[in-house]
Amino acid sequence: MFSKEESRLLRQEFWTSYGKSFPRKWILYDTKLKGFSFKFHFDTKSALVTLDLEDDLEYRIKYWEKLTALKSILLDDFLPDAIFEEEYLLENEKEISRIYVPLEQKVSIHNKNTWRDVMEFFNEKMSLFEAFFEEYKDVIED
Repeated sequence: MFSKEESRLLRQEFWTSYGKSFPRKWILYDTKLKGFSFKFHFDTKSALVTLDLEDDLEYRIKYWEKLTALKSILLDDFLPDAIFEEEYLLENEKEISRIYVPLEQKVSIHNKNTWRDVMEFFNEKMSLFEAFFEEYKDVIED
């Protein structure tokens, strides 16, 4: 069991290490689309790469409809293991729409032995998410 401070330091070490191992500028929050962001998630039980639709319900619906229209392209050409959830409930009870790819193995940010697998997973899957976004950005933002 780790104290909050030990856990915080491990998280900080992971993200610093990830940035050094895979140095590149990710789109993430800077998509230029309101409520439309890419995220990395890594905790004591799982790792995910996500495309989250948050904020204003009107934008959420608009983007969700466009993304579901592109679903077969995303699945066939980029991320065949992507999961679409129109109503995804976060831990804080906030409802968002999410498309995500989970890492299908047991990992923990507290276990440094799993870090390399997570880093490689993040790099591969986020690169594919971003390639999809760059290719279809005009369709999504119309």
